[in-house]
Amino acid sequence: MSSNTDFLLAVEDLTVSFDGFKAVDGLTFYVDENEIRVIIGPNGAGKTTVLDLICGRTKASSGSIKYRDRELTDMREHQIVHAGVGRKFQNPSIYEDLTVFENLEISFPRGRTVFGALAFKRDAEVIDRVEEVAESIFLADQLNRRAELLSHGQKQWLEIGMLLIQEPELLMLDEPVAGMSVAERIKTAELLNRIASNRSMLVIEHDMKFVEDIAHKVTVLHQGKKLSEGSMEAVQADPKVIEVYLGH
Repeated sequence: MSSNTDFLLAVEDLTVSFDGFKAVDGLTFYVDENEIRVIIGPNGAGKTTVLDLICGRTKASSGSIKYRDRELTDMREHQIVHAGVGRKFQNPSIYEDLTVFENLEISFPRGRTVFGALAFKRDAEVIDRVEEVAESIFLADQLNRRAELLSHGQKQWLEIGMLLIQEPELLMLDEPVAGMSVAERIKTAELLNRIASNRSMLVIEHDMKFVEDIAHKVTVLHQGKKLSEGSMEAVQADPKVIEVYLGH
């Protein structure tokens, strides 16, 4: 295991076995500050499991996950969130019966403890932050709308906003543009590129056009192992990658 690193995230020799099946097998990769890293690979490659391991939902069998030099493998899920790691799952988990404003407000970090929730008041700081985030996720004109009335894409953006308001320095997104219209995908790429100016992202995605629009670097997984890594162009030209994708 390495000692201190300059990387935001250092994943080293990460393995997890379920009943003897290695879903992730000796995986090593490093994510820089303000980097958008996209993980691609065929179904069953272990992509979602990697995010589950980083956020503490699944425990590693062996290996190391260091975030800002803090070992995450022995931390609990809520501790990992507090350390600055945010995670969006495939299905949006927004509060459908609340407005966009209320969804963002409820996610504001001060309301996390019992005392924080009691003392929580809608002051200028909260309102400013909610409006700022709503602007960045294309929902500034929807603040008083109930979340259930939003389009599929807008719901995905709202959930990204609910994470952004907590100021994570590492944001993990699992297939953020699945089910979106072309116009919504283009806006989502714009959104991620903009918010990467002061945070890193780890994105799992199948839509290759979208990957081209956002990825600084791509890691290709196959059967739980790293098959290839580099720029989108380099990975697309890699014979091993072509073989795996054409073989499916």
